[in-house]
Amino acid sequence: METALESLSKEDLLKVVSSRDEEIDYLKSQLAMYKRMQFGQKRERFEGDPNQTALPFEAETVEVEQQQQEIKQKIEYTRTRVNHKGRARLPEHLPVVEIEIHPEGDLSEMVCIGKEITEELECEPARFYINRYIRYKYAAGNGEGVRIGELPERVIDKGIPGAGLLAMILTGKYADHLPLYRQKQIFARENIQIASSTIEGWTKEALIKLEPLYGQLVFDTKAKGYLQADETPIKVLDSEKKGAAHQGYYWVYHAPLDRTVLFDYNPSRGGQVPKSMLDNFKGYLQTDGYAAYDKYGKKKGIIHLSCWAHARREFEKALQNDRPRAEKALLMIQKLYEIERRAKEQLSADKIKELRLEEALPVINEMGKWIFEEIKNTLPKSQIGKAMAYAYARWDALSAYLYDGNLQIDNNLIENAIRPVALGRKNYLFAGSHEAAQRAAMIYSFFAICKKHEVNPYQWLKHTLLNIESINHKNLKDLYPQNFKKSTDL
Repeated sequence: METALESLSKEDLLKVVSSRDEEIDYLKSQLAMYKRMQFGQKRERFEGDPNQTALPFEAETVEVEQQQQEIKQKIEYTRTRVNHKGRARLPEHLPVVEIEIHPEGDLSEMVCIGKEITEELECEPARFYINRYIRYKYAAGNGEGVRIGELPERVIDKGIPGAGLLAMILTGKYADHLPLYRQKQIFARENIQIASSTIEGWTKEALIKLEPLYGQLVFDTKAKGYLQADETPIKVLDSEKKGAAHQGYYWVYHAPLDRTVLFDYNPSRGGQVPKSMLDNFKGYLQTDGYAAYDKYGKKKGIIHLSCWAHARREFEKALQNDRPRAEKALLMIQKLYEIERRAKEQLSADKIKELRLEEALPVINEMGKWIFEEIKNTLPKSQIGKAMAYAYARWDALSAYLYDGNLQIDNNLIENAIRPVALGRKNYLFAGSHEAAQRAAMIYSFFAICKKHEVNPYQWLKHTLLNIESINHKNLKDLYPQNFKKSTDL
């Protein structure tokens, strides 16, 4: 009986074989990539040295003995040698406790001829104390009225936590990734028993106080002329499925020129989500390859920038699939980043643009021509084919950073801003509800700005909680972390 393959013509048979070979190559590249993800190094730096030889797994016995002897001599030498390079300088802003130490015994017949000073950095655990407000009442002599001192502004009306305690709890959870139940254990060690529901209630009330400032941040972010956008997942317990968590997303917008960050929570990752932020946006929009941003990148008044770090990662994945061509691409991208390192030393955006046009543009043109020629002879499903297709489809957007010296070559700045969320996910795993996730988005936004402007998040939050209800709405921006830094620098 004639089989299906035997009935095919020679031309059709070659097509079947070619298709199967392509599928086998694809599966091999996928297997290599998964092996590397599981067992390989996680760093992204590419040295690109094809002449480097493999290191031996074991040294010769004679070499081992020689090395051990050298180590022994070094240890003996360091024990006898005094090599004190001096200690790090202690911070000048800290209070100093002076402890005077006199020699023991009778000193009445002796004269003090000097003193030696030794300093050490010391600490004590967080100090809890109670503010007791005693308001005195005064009555008029004619009996016409009574006056009493007014309480200062309080974060939670009739609540017991002060602004400093609330700032410590929120900073612990959202900046230092310390879940509330662990903070409760810290309180318990100081013999302060607080119910979990109470701490959760304090956290919620404190975050609600930030809503007006967050609303102002949303308004100001929409008006920026250069935004980087990205998204990151967050699990939320509020799910329609019993016993399951909902997969929500933080949509993050970073303004590189002002160094401000906005986290916006949404239950969905659908393409309609950025509409509220980007519908009226005009300027430069920099994103990764997620398709949700494509339609905004094509709108009139928007110049879409892609991320070279994402393009680079695709070629890095292809090293196991097609090392010669992957290395060639990575070396060219490496040249672009070397130019960026030098560009950071320039004083003005105009000079950065000039340097890029002079040195980066020829590299980009060379790489573009190379990809255009090579992609014709590359299997689309192979990892090297995917890497080339990724870059080829976004070539104009990848080159757009050349337009202005203020633009970034990649989206790494916004990825750095998102990183605390990833760390937090490992510790407290999920948000209790969609509303709680949005409240967390507010504090993540402000703490990210604190980090970019080198502002102490605890000090900023305590100051903001104390002043946000009494400040004139026209001066609300004064509470932004970057403006808090300016006021403390004066």
